[in-house]
Amino acid sequence: MLIEHAAGLILVDTGYGEQATVRPDDWVGQDLLRRTNPVLDHPIAKQVEALGFSRTDVRDIIVTHLDLDHAGGLADFPEATVHVHQAELDAVARQPYDRRQRMRYRPAQFGHGPKWSTYDESDSSDDHWFGFQAVRQLHGLPPEILMVPLAGHTPGHVGVALDTGDGWLLHAGDAYSYHGQLADKPSMPLGARVFQWSVDTQRQRRIDNQRRLRDLVRDHRSMVTVFSSHCATEFEQLRAARP
Repeated sequence: MLIEHAAGLILVDTGYGEQATVRPDDWVGQDLLRRTNPVLDHPIAKQVEALGFSRTDVRDIIVTHLDLDHAGGLADFPEATVHVHQAELDAVARQPYDRRQRMRYRPAQFGHGPKWSTYDESDSSDDHWFGFQAVRQLHGLPPEILMVPLAGHTPGHVGVALDTGDGWLLHAGDAYSYHGQLADKPSMPLGARVFQWSVDTQRQRRIDNQRRLRDLVRDHRSMVTVFSSHCATEFEQLRAARP
């Protein structure tokens, strides 16, 4: 999600990044390359430039979490301020990594020294956003953008809510990954379900947050559009609905 406002661009997540195309073993790792066969040749920095912007126009990046397929492009925007939940940054800093952490967190992706802006539970407001506790406003960013805690997939996983003036968008990151998970009778392909289970860090919190997302869609569908990072069906629906 790329947001244009008066002071520049705000990017939500960054994909694998340009370095994944030239040093995939270091940037992505053989384990994930074998397991998922990712597409690496459309880095987000190039997509930003294709829209007529410079990558230096991206002044702020909000990361839903720091998995390698979401944070790999941070190095392509070295001057941007990176907004992240403190619990997520703590998880990356905590070493030595176990096998699952080695697959998801790649120290090379943070070697340029990102300019972090961190948030924790003390930053959360007493108010609620459709039943979710949310950071009221991110440092230096417009008040129409909220960080919504959605831990479970990772310890500091968040969603990003945007008030468009014509309803809300909620970028739910990897809080779920298949549109069927938000249906009244949740469904998910078996392979994707096994993968989700294998990368959970706090399974019960992930399950609870998916239930809350289903409630949100059921009760506020006309006011909030929810989408995740990996569902092609949702992507095509949003692209078709673009005004």
